Amino acid sequence: QVQLVESGGGLVQAGGSLRLSCAASGRTFSVYHMGWLRQAPGKERRFVALIRWSTGITTYGDSVKGRFTISKDSANNTVYLQMNNLKPEDTAVYYCSAGIQLGTYDYWGQGTQVTVQS
Repeated sequence: QVQLVESGGGLVQAGGSLRLSCAASGRTFSVYHMGWLRQAPGKERRFVALIRWSTGITTYGDSVKGRFTISKDSANNTVYLQMNNLKPEDTAVYYCSAGIQLGTYDYWGQGTQVTVQS
């Protein structure tokens, strides 16, 4: 099992920035990728970004390209999501995820709320 603990959400004005963190523990050697998805009220969970753990290759959802940056600290098994130029439509619960192979999301964090006010 892999445990994920998120932090860093909050309330911010449009155009502002936030950084989310996700610390992994447990069987982290099995993780192929880590990333973030988000879910707005009444909507499906949507992909935001992921990073392949061994290569550092990143992938982003279209709506966040150029504004969000995902990075990792391998020594501390932590993934970060730097969110800049936030928009009200970025408001959602952000979930950290980890997968043991590309295309799967096998482990989830508890979620952290991000609210962007216009």
